[in-house]
Amino acid sequence: MTNPEKISIYGLKIDVINYSILSERIIGAISSNSKLIITYANANTINRIFRNEALKKAVQSFDIIHPDGVGIFIASKLLFGKGGLRSRFTGSDYYPILISELIRNNFSISFYGDTRETLMEIQKQHTDLNIRSMVQYVPDTPGEMYESLMNSSADVLLVGHGFPRQEEWILNNQGKLNYKVIIAVGDGMKVFAGTKLRGPKIFSVLGLEWFIRFLSNPVKYFKRYIIGNPLFLYRIIMLKMRNLRV
Repeated sequence: MTNPEKISIYGLKIDVINYSILSERIIGAISSNSKLIITYANANTINRIFRNEALKKAVQSFDIIHPDGVGIFIASKLLFGKGGLRSRFTGSDYYPILISELIRNNFSISFYGDTRETLMEIQKQHTDLNIRSMVQYVPDTPGEMYESLMNSSADVLLVGHGFPRQEEWILNNQGKLNYKVIIAVGDGMKVFAGTKLRGPKIFSVLGLEWFIRFLSNPVKYFKRYIIGNPLFLYRIIMLKMRNLRV
């Protein structure tokens, strides 16, 4: 099994990985009955872990941190050149591949996050998927629903609570869970449901899907994208300049 290389951005070690390698790691963990916890790193992740050593340490404890989005791809090329990411990686493009792999191998899955409507749409859209349990996210998940999640014998658990709440939940509960693979997917639950706004294909090609998301809820996403994206780029440029001086 291939062990991915890593790049470090402000001390966060991100896997240099592609879709096929990630699938290989997931299938390998399930087949060998071993444990694997996975999360992602995007521009928002870097902004949130900046000068937050406790959060950085928590994220770093995941077995795989896959890149997510054009921002991390550009940052890797600016900082590491040919040693950066070989290609862009987005969760939105990977999750349909994951579904196909789970169906092909007859692996089972549980979902924890988003809304009841999103979960029902996932079930409707993927009738061939072996779904063991589906629990929507609420701040205090009702006991009966929580028990079904904790006692599930599914191979994979997807957790979509948003960063870093989902990572904290996974780290706090992984020892109590029977799943072989646990993946933090954030808003990716809507990708499985087919309801995530991505805009025309050209927006994806140009790395502007974030703009579609911003337009869908400007108040919610103003700080993350309109302030966060330039801040991320500034920090990457400062890191590059610091490295050049060393």
